[in-house]
Amino acid sequence: MARHASDKPLKNASRKLRNASLPRWALLLTLSTVLVVGLELLGLPASLLIGPMVAAIVLAVSIGQGSLRVPRWPLLFGQALVGFMMARSITVDILQTMATDAPLFLAMIFAVIAAAGLLGWLLTRWQVLPGTTAVWGSSPGAASAMVIMSEAYGADARLVAFMQYLRVVFVAVAASVVSRLWVAADGGEPPPLILFPPIDWPALAATVALTCLSAYCATRFRIPGGTIIVSLFTGSLLQGLGLLKIELPMWLLAISYALIGWSIGLRFTRGIIAHAARALPRVAGSILILMSLCGLMAYALHVFAGVDPLTAYLATSPGGADSVAIIAASSNVDVPFVMAMQTGRLLIILLTGPMLARFIARRSGLAENPV
Repeated sequence: MARHASDKPLKNASRKLRNASLPRWALLLTLSTVLVVGLELLGLPASLLIGPMVAAIVLAVSIGQGSLRVPRWPLLFGQALVGFMMARSITVDILQTMATDAPLFLAMIFAVIAAAGLLGWLLTRWQVLPGTTAVWGSSPGAASAMVIMSEAYGADARLVAFMQYLRVVFVAVAASVVSRLWVAADGGEPPPLILFPPIDWPALAATVALTCLSAYCATRFRIPGGTIIVSLFTGSLLQGLGLLKIELPMWLLAISYALIGWSIGLRFTRGIIAHAARALPRVAGSILILMSLCGLMAYALHVFAGVDPLTAYLATSPGGADSVAIIAASSNVDVPFVMAMQTGRLLIILLTGPMLARFIARRSGLAENPV
């Protein structure tokens, strides 16, 4: 009896250690780091977000959903920071390029969005994924923004992330292969991650302060998807007026990506993974169809507008803008044209995404309300 009594404190201590969150966070951080490094070595895109998300999925499935949770305000800060990252790419040069050929840009942008919307509607009608998840997941660009905004409108962010980042990988691989075949360029190799570059500290302080303010305003006024929208338009406006230099060192972006990836991944369950696995063939098929349609649009750009084939293909690629930018920069293409098309589509998707989802929800008899 005495021996059993002495064993009880040890068992209680062991149980508390297993249930403590600190070792689990350490395990999550370690696994995330290993996966990010592995994805970088393989040259796959969005490693800083996909790595932590996959690590969180593994942990959630192995030890149970809800065992860890990303704190609310750090997560909102990370989401707002993504908005400023997008704002940084909206430069005066890109806007001028868009304005010069506005009808052409708008025609191509809306054609890609319409094709993606149709595929999303079909996946929704066939109930491949629950609710209007397929609409958000089919959106051709702004993957991280669509994941964040979809949750604000009641979609399942986990399955949206599954669709969005599967397409990012497909598009990045295809664009890299096409660039090599057409111009025999050694493009598509991502530059090495430089986590600690030289920093403009006053600009960083201003960026962080405005990020916090944007997150607070979006929450205070209950703007659906506002952490992205408020920071994007605030950053774009101030940068365009020359009042702000958006300073985002890679280590800060890595933290924000990790917070977002963990927040999504920690909510996965075995049931969600099984659902995603069952939907994989049809989702992959819809991605390949969208890429084929965009390829036809690129051919039309080449034939009717005289745009060189590789420039047209990269400009109409449905998403993966960061990977497309890397490939374009290392290939003999019209980089401003490519980035203007990608950026213009990103802006229009951010503005029309919620409206399109609500429209399809009404047509499908599904509920789609901001939460």
